[in-house]
Amino acid sequence: MKNFVFISPNFPTNYWLFCRELRRNGINVLGIGDQPYDQLSNDLKSSLHEYYKVGSLENYDEVYRAVAFLIFKYGPIDWLESNNEYWLERDAMLRTAFHITSGFQSSDMPRIKYKSRMKEYYQKVGIPVARYHLVDSFENCKKFIDEVGYPVVVKPDNGVGANDTYRLSNDAQLEQFLRTKRGEITYIMEEFVYAEVNSYDAIINSHGEPIFETGNVSPVSIMDIVNDNDNSVYYIVKDLPEDTRAIGRKTVKSFDVKSRFIHFEFFRLTRDQQGLGKKGDLVALEVNMRPCGGFSPDMMNYANSTDVYKIWADMIAFDKSTVPEGEHNFCAFVGRRDGKQFAYSHEQIMSMYGPQMKMVGRIPDALSGAMGNQMYVANLPNQAALDQFYEDALKSK
Repeated sequence: MKNFVFISPNFPTNYWLFCRELRRNGINVLGIGDQPYDQLSNDLKSSLHEYYKVGSLENYDEVYRAVAFLIFKYGPIDWLESNNEYWLERDAMLRTAFHITSGFQSSDMPRIKYKSRMKEYYQKVGIPVARYHLVDSFENCKKFIDEVGYPVVVKPDNGVGANDTYRLSNDAQLEQFLRTKRGEITYIMEEFVYAEVNSYDAIINSHGEPIFETGNVSPVSIMDIVNDNDNSVYYIVKDLPEDTRAIGRKTVKSFDVKSRFIHFEFFRLTRDQQGLGKKGDLVALEVNMRPCGGFSPDMMNYANSTDVYKIWADMIAFDKSTVPEGEHNFCAFVGRRDGKQFAYSHEQIMSMYGPQMKMVGRIPDALSGAMGNQMYVANLPNQAALDQFYEDALKSK
């Protein structure tokens, strides 16, 4: 029986489903987390063979000792994974320390965590990238801006999501950013790309081949949603565009991805942009070597009439999927922001879209910055129905 150490199986809350499907596939699932055992959901408890509580997952030595104990009790560990961006480097450190060769090692981290280092791997396979400058002095930043023009985007070179990400439109904003930025962080400055974000989401087997593929579209950037305290919208596509599929697969090969659930983000240009391409072309944004966050795995299931938790667990156990192909739809997410006045109340939205609604509820505070406060997730059969859903859900009074 294979031994699988799952780091933080209780958060995000839907990740117990990965554990359930691993166990159903005959895998010995060993959880490590900092939540007391009696506070775990019954679903998660029944999906784990053992749970080791640490005082803090931030404490590497404590987690290291937990893995060592599980090895002592169960034998060598075949897999160690959290499927979580926050723990990506920690997972790699633990794999390296315990010679677990089924995933990324510490030496792999620079190319998959640092936005500046990612660019060379896109360029190796002919994918255009935005010009960039690692933030240092005002004079050097200004020299870069004189080349690319305002606005520019600044964000941590090694960062998660849209946290600490800003658009700078003039010298005054640049000066303020340089005065107030966190001194211990290295920031990357990039030319602004006029685009919507399209993703390539896939589960990749041990040969670097996809066994499941889909994608999402974010018409509004997460940076703007967070910084402007705006509503959140994105959707899982009904059918993955062929150019997204092609560029996603090229990126998988360039980054040498094997045995992972991935979320790669690309810009789709909304106008011609010199040096990057024509309107509609795809441009590199960043790779994320884990599933798309929030409720996206569930939305992938709804859009594709499938079960990505099982497909992923099948990849671990069998290196292939045993899940049949299902019917496709668009699956749309709306996160309405508290305090805004909407034309249609919650009750009216449910009356209009109840049969199509897949998920409804309050968004956890930890996710609300990028996702809003009240969510609606609905399946729609075509683009016209998708557009109408967004119009109805977000129309102002």
